[in-house]
Amino acid sequence: MLEDFLDALQSFRRNRMRTFLSLLGIIIGVASVIVIMSMGQSSTQKIKDTFGSAGLDMVSLSGGFFRRSRAAVTISFDEPFREKLFGSVGGIKKIWYKNSLSATISYGETSSNASCSAVETDYMSSCGIQLERGKFFDVTDDVMGTQKIILGSSIASTLFPNGDAVGKQVMLVASNAPFSFTVIGVLKEQTSGMENTSQGCYIPRGFYSRKIKPNPAADTVMVQAESEALAVSLRDRLESYCNALTGTEGSVSATSMQSMIEQMGSITGMLSLLLAVIAGISLLVGGIGIMNIMIVTVTERKQEIGIRKALGASPALIRRQFLVESASITLMGGILGIVLGIAVSVAAEYVQSAKSYVISWPACLVAFAFSLFVGIFFGLSPASRAARLDPVEALSGE
Repeated sequence: MLEDFLDALQSFRRNRMRTFLSLLGIIIGVASVIVIMSMGQSSTQKIKDTFGSAGLDMVSLSGGFFRRSRAAVTISFDEPFREKLFGSVGGIKKIWYKNSLSATISYGETSSNASCSAVETDYMSSCGIQLERGKFFDVTDDVMGTQKIILGSSIASTLFPNGDAVGKQVMLVASNAPFSFTVIGVLKEQTSGMENTSQGCYIPRGFYSRKIKPNPAADTVMVQAESEALAVSLRDRLESYCNALTGTEGSVSATSMQSMIEQMGSITGMLSLLLAVIAGISLLVGGIGIMNIMIVTVTERKQEIGIRKALGASPALIRRQFLVESASITLMGGILGIVLGIAVSVAAEYVQSAKSYVISWPACLVAFAFSLFVGIFFGLSPASRAARLDPVEALSGE
């Protein structure tokens, strides 16, 4: 086997241009598969990075399309509904109510528009939201409805360029009513599931229910699953429960970041696989080229085959010699294709400055193995043809 491999290398040296052209199809095919699959995995990773790792165990419930119809049975997100959810749907760890409002926040002569959320105790920390400075609301803030506020990073930078927001008094105007709040925290700029930690701000829901809209039903119900793995199934169960409660399909809109990531990942994965299959066709084209070159090689080396057979070489040895030569071409092409594919992937990562770019090592292995298979499969016919040659005819037909 080693001797056959060394003979193949010598044959490659004698026919360098022919060998290079044979390698080219395999190199391009392997590199294309690696780059395309790497791009697909990178897209999936970028989606995960965009949504963040926090809040993946959360399911959001809000009014569905048919909830706006007068004839439809509506669900009020009040305390009795919270109790029904806990008692009727399994896999729930915690439930928070949240209300949203548009507001303008000002400090001195500077103001900023913000998306304000009225939240309950521990909701923000459970979502994975992190503080740059200050602290979160405690139970007293929610129960007593204190006038405290936590600012998003961009809003804090706009109102307080010097970074001394904590402890300052800001004016919040919501529903044409001004309220004075004490800043107790500033959020880190991060991606945290469904929350906007940059342009958002947060106030205690206790204050909202007392001063802005007394005894309100929640706009959004945030349900925490017992684990991230259960978030998708919990979303389906919550949606089914609410539809059964009202007898109307689409009575609520249930959203899970985990399911959104999985769906987007599935779409990018299918597209990458489709493109990889198309790129893999170039490997088959390269294999056909190798078969053609090997047929020519067998024809050119008839006398050599005849001499070996006359000296006692068996058809199996002759077949193995040409199979090794064919496989050697695709072996080198596979290795060079992997190097090229990784080089292109690294270059793409450098150009895009993409921290989430991923090289698909399984794709490297699969593409390399497939290239070897192509070499053996398409080299089998020429090798068998060489093994069947009659020594007398081979020696007389140089």
